[in-house]
Amino acid sequence: MIGIDWGVKETATTTSDPHDLPHPEHGKKAQAKLARYDRMMARRKPEKGHHASNGYQRAKQGRAKAYKKVARQRQDTARKWAMRVVADHDALAVEDFRPKFLAKSTMAKKAADAAIGATKQALIEMGRKHTRTVHLVHPAYTTMGCAQCGARVKHALPLGMRTYTCTACGAESPRDKNSARVMLHRAGLHPARVDRTRPSEAPPREAA
Repeated sequence: MIGIDWGVKETATTTSDPHDLPHPEHGKKAQAKLARYDRMMARRKPEKGHHASNGYQRAKQGRAKAYKKVARQRQDTARKWAMRVVADHDALAVEDFRPKFLAKSTMAKKAADAAIGATKQALIEMGRKHTRTVHLVHPAYTTMGCAQCGARVKHALPLGMRTYTCTACGAESPRDKNSARVMLHRAGLHPARVDRTRPSEAPPREAA
């Protein structure tokens, strides 16, 4: 089983370090080419009532082609990551992320480049296709709860605070990792111990 929390620094932070998805930054890498096409179009922009020149049309087509390539790269990254997660886990606790929150923040551009919505959809579709159990967890207060003791801080954490410290039990962990573990608990899933048994399935202690 795996818990998945969506973010901006990393597109997906999970309870399994090898399955974390770093921000691919496909749009950022293509920004120089897109900016060049924008400048070409601005220089060749036709006056009102006049036909566009061949140079303007070529720049417009090149710009559209570059955007299409970025979209394909995002989709390919999402599908490959989703396939790897689904292949290694039977149950998924996924944050039911709503991108409107980040769309109104100062990180809207980076969040859009991460394509969280498309990645989430690819994961859900891949999980259902391969008959995995997919739990969609409501995102409310997931960054405020402690995965160790279940306590909740009384104030919302600012986005710049990347370490979660529980005021009840004193546990400290990276903010996104803590949220990923909270997803598991809210979905009713509990990670197995080192001996591969869950707390409720622990074998009885032998008599001395």
